[in-house]
Amino acid sequence: MKSLRTRTHRMLCATLVEARIEAGISQQELARRLKRSQSFIAKIEVGERRIDVVEFIEIARALGREPVDLLAHALK
Repeated sequence: MKSLRTRTHRMLCATLVEARIEAGISQQELARRLKRSQSFIAKIEVGERRIDVVEFIEIARALGREPVDLLAHALK
């Protein structure tokens, strides 16, 4: 089964968007911190791109959050 666009995937994307907004960081700034393009962030946030565990950890840390806390929030 593919995970793209499942309920869990949508919750993960929403959690990342919420964390970025709470941190007061734009997509452009997050992309800069990750040395990626803004479109990379946008595709993740709208659910067009899956992320692996390592990418999730890097994104969480770039947002100043603990990856475990963000994952727990996404799974609620």
